[in-house]
Amino acid sequence: MKKNITLLCFTLIISISTSTAFTQTRRMNMADYEKRKMEYIQKEAGLTKEEADRYFPLYNDLSKKKFELHKQHRDKVEKMKQSNKNMSNEEYRQLLENDVDVKLKEAELDKQYSEKMEKTLSPEKLYRAQQAERKFMQQEVMKFRGN
Repeated sequence: MKKNITLLCFTLIISISTSTAFTQTRRMNMADYEKRKMEYIQKEAGLTKEEADRYFPLYNDLSKKKFELHKQHRDKVEKMKQSNKNMSNEEYRQLLENDVDVKLKEAELDKQYSEKMEKTLSPEKLYRAQQAERKFMQQEVMKFRGN
């Protein structure tokens, strides 16, 4: 009986530590992710060091602004849901309108930064950089999901 309890405790400890290790490996190291993404984009788009030095500050600034835009939207949605568990159709309509507003603001940012970025890279390299970013993100999602 004592052996069974010891074995059960040992099994429980192993499963908890394995679960914790698995959870920790599933978290993304954002600094590493950003570094790998920039290296991938630079390589795939064929950017020289000078081009990368001009392009990535704009790219990073745009990314930060988009992130903040989406964060504000998520916070607003979460606040609405928390304050009112039984939301009305009008409140859901507001959420839908906010979704559209975020997309429009994001498109405005893309347009503004596209004009700036075209001054730093040729249209071909800018296009290749944008495609490389999409490809990298798809690969990362697949890797994260374990596919």
